[in-house]
Amino acid sequence: MAKVRQDAWSHEDDLLLAETVLRHIREGSTQLNAFEEVGDKLNRTSAACGFRWNAEVRNKYINAIDLAKRQRKELKRKQAKQNFSPAPKQPNQSREIVADRKVTEDITFDMVLTFLNEVKQDYYVSNQSKATTEAALTENEQLKDEITKLEKQLKQTEKQLETIQDDYQTFIQIMDRARRMTVLKDERSFTSPSFRMDKNGNLEQLANPSSN
Repeated sequence: MAKVRQDAWSHEDDLLLAETVLRHIREGSTQLNAFEEVGDKLNRTSAACGFRWNAEVRNKYINAIDLAKRQRKELKRKQAKQNFSPAPKQPNQSREIVADRKVTEDITFDMVLTFLNEVKQDYYVSNQSKATTEAALTENEQLKDEITKLEKQLKQTEKQLETIQDDYQTFIQIMDRARRMTVLKDERSFTSPSFRMDKNGNLEQLANPSSN
C-alpha cells in the first residue's frame, strides 16, 4: 500500500527524525536507511523524511551531527584496531581505558553545552506548542458556545416568522370577508327600474323610491 500521508510534521515527529538520523550516523549507517526507518514508523515516504531533514531539522542539529560523526570515526578506528591487532593472551584493560578516555576527550565542554542548549530550545518549542494547543482548545469552546447562542436565536426568529405568517393569513381572511360583505350589500341596494304605460300608450320610468 502506498504511503500518502500529507499532514504537517509535529515536534515529536521532528525529534524522532533527528534521533534516528544521529543514531545511524554514530553507528556508521547511511541517512537513507534512517529516512526509511522513520518513514516506516510515521507512515511517510523516505523521500518526504529526507526533504524534512534537509529543509527544516538538520540546521538545528549541526553540532550534534558533528559529534555523531566524531563518535562514528572513533568507533571505526576502535573496530579497525581490534580487527588488525593481535589478540592479547590476557585481557588488556589498559588499552580499553585509554580508548574510552580518548572518546571522552573528543567530547568537549562546548559540545556538551551546545547539546544542552539544543535540548533547552526543544523544551521551549514543546511548551510553546502546548500553549498554542491550549489556546486553540479554549477558542474552540468559545466558538461552540457562540454557535449554541446563534442556534437559539435562529429558533426564536423562526417562531416569530411563523407567528407573523399566521397573523398575515388571518388579516387576508378578514379583508376577503369584508370585501365580500361590501359586494353583497351593493347588490342588495340595487333595484330594477319600474315602468308604467301612460294614457297615450307610452312607457315611462317610475322614480326609484330609494333614491329619494
